[in-house]
Amino acid sequence: MRNGIAILSLALFAGCSGPRAFTKGTYEDPNTIEMLSDQFNENDLQLIAKKMVDSLSGSRAFADIKGRPLLVVGKFKNSTSEHIDLRSLADKIQVQLAKTEKFAFQDKGAREEIAEEYEYQGSGYVRSDQAKGPGQQSGADYLMTGEISSIVQQVGNDKLVYYKMTTKLHNLRTGVIEWMDEKELRKKFQRRAVGW
Repeated sequence: MRNGIAILSLALFAGCSGPRAFTKGTYEDPNTIEMLSDQFNENDLQLIAKKMVDSLSGSRAFADIKGRPLLVVGKFKNSTSEHIDLRSLADKIQVQLAKTEKFAFQDKGAREEIAEEYEYQGSGYVRSDQAKGPGQQSGADYLMTGEISSIVQQVGNDKLVYYKMTTKLHNLRTGVIEWMDEKELRKKFQRRAVGW
């Protein structure tokens, strides 16, 4: 009898501690705010992008822009201690700015690929009257830069995470910063036991 109980207990333990996988899922609203961990998440990214685009769109600098100038979204600097996909944040800001139809865009990340394509088109494989090459691109009028920083405070089971994203719009002709703003996020977490 004891052996039977021991074997049953062992089988239950093995079944409960075996490998697990996420096998069934559903689509969720990407704007739903959920914080499953104390790390930077997609809601933080969305809140920052919305704040920056709304701020720029409502600024005097934005209203004063004539025509449809070229904007390059540069590299955003991560001054936090965690990995943050700032390329996704830059893309989110660029997509939302594109919807304003105020700017045309150049893709800074694609410049190397464009240079390779110029080499190919100048290699003789492409008809000379159709080949594109260096020296014909339009120069950007504006450069957008940004930096995110964080402060983490932890006492006992309480943890506060503060993020600050600062974004600037540089006029490339004058070097003047035409617009800048920041978005602050402050999140509070409590440590709890995880398990079953």
